Amino acid sequence: MKTLQILGTGCPKCRKLAEATEEAAIGLGLEYRMEKVTDIKAIMGFGVMTTPALAVDGVVKISGKVPSAEEIRKILSV
Repeated sequence: MKTLQILGTGCPKCRKLAEATEEAAIGLGLEYRMEKVTDIKAIMGFGVMTTPALAVDGVVKISGKVPSAEEIRKILSV
């Protein structure tokens, strides 16, 4: 099971990233657990300076933008 973490304060871009990530994961038929990390110190602990960001199993894959569900699907299928 993959852990998908949305790093951000809960802004509209963060919500769009969460929606696109969920769409991609469902499209791939992945078993996953989604977490929303909103604590600034925790986000900085990932080394992220611009949000929103997506971490997969604790590794940051995207930061500072909201990619399409298709782009996320490519990242998740690796």
